[in-house]
Amino acid sequence: MNKKFVAKPLVIGVTALNAIDSPGPGVAIIRALRDGLGEQIRIIGLSYESLEPGVYLHNLVDKTYQIPYPSAGAEALVERLQFIHAKEDLDIIIPNFDAELYNFIKVSPQLRIMGIHTFLPTHEQLEARDKINLAKFGKKHHMHVPEDRVIHKAEELKKVAEELDYPLVVKGKFYEAYVCQNLELAQKAFYQLSAKWGQPIIVQKFIKGTEINIAALGDGEGNCISIIPMRKLYITDKGKAWAGITIEDTDLLDLARQFTEATNWRGGFELEIMRDSSGKLYIMEVNPRFPAWIYLTAGAGQNQPAALVKLALGETVPAFEEYQVGKMFIRYAWDHITDVSEFQQLSAFGEL
Repeated sequence: MNKKFVAKPLVIGVTALNAIDSPGPGVAIIRALRDGLGEQIRIIGLSYESLEPGVYLHNLVDKTYQIPYPSAGAEALVERLQFIHAKEDLDIIIPNFDAELYNFIKVSPQLRIMGIHTFLPTHEQLEARDKINLAKFGKKHHMHVPEDRVIHKAEELKKVAEELDYPLVVKGKFYEAYVCQNLELAQKAFYQLSAKWGQPIIVQKFIKGTEINIAALGDGEGNCISIIPMRKLYITDKGKAWAGITIEDTDLLDLARQFTEATNWRGGFELEIMRDSSGKLYIMEVNPRFPAWIYLTAGAGQNQPAALVKLALGETVPAFEEYQVGKMFIRYAWDHITDVSEFQQLSAFGEL
């Protein structure tokens, strides 16, 4: 009797499962992958902490393993991934935290030898769009970026304020930013961000206007496979979009293409844009990975995470030509009930 052949599911590792008030992209990426690639995928969660909510969403994540913090270095990461790969036969890993990208990019050749695909920017691309270098990048490529200063001491804030004036935007090395109306608030933000993310601290000139975000996917050869612009409708006290709507604007599409062509960006990225009263578009930040609202791209007809998987596997992916304007996302929170034994298992054995 002939046995029916069952194809091996595509095994995809995903990080950033922290679906909290300042969420990581992991859960949204997994939802998009399940929508775009069907049932023949197996999702392996890669977590840093035992209380990342995505770990316990078993309808989305099939199995979770803890991995070492980025500060442990590339060698520790490879060693752990070798262990996970031996058990799960990973095909692809999609890392989604800024702080972890350096190590993942560094070890990607080793992962490829193991049979694990990634689709990541280079270290040079990562550095070029860094907050520390963004103003220089803007000047080089004729893009509008707010004037800024990079500082290491709180005492420098007084001079910066004289040059840029208040309000100032004080930004952490990796995440978070505070709009500060006076020196006292700026100093408080400096110490908070230094303690959490380290130094340097970036102080940026405040630009008043409308906040717009663009999620995009570059093929590594200067072409944009997908571009979805979104205007924020509701913003939390941490500056995160809690609701947003896709918009139609050729200037935004052109800016994303300009950035992709200038960098030959490989992988997903997000442009945080401020449009001032004159219509000028300022690039406030470039996030070197998918944003937390990436599931909206699937809802609007351009499933960027699914397209990235195909690119990682070496497939040719034609550029999307259309998306649905007026598609909204509204983020919400709910209480997920689980058993303490799951938390204990992940904490004790590093897998669930």
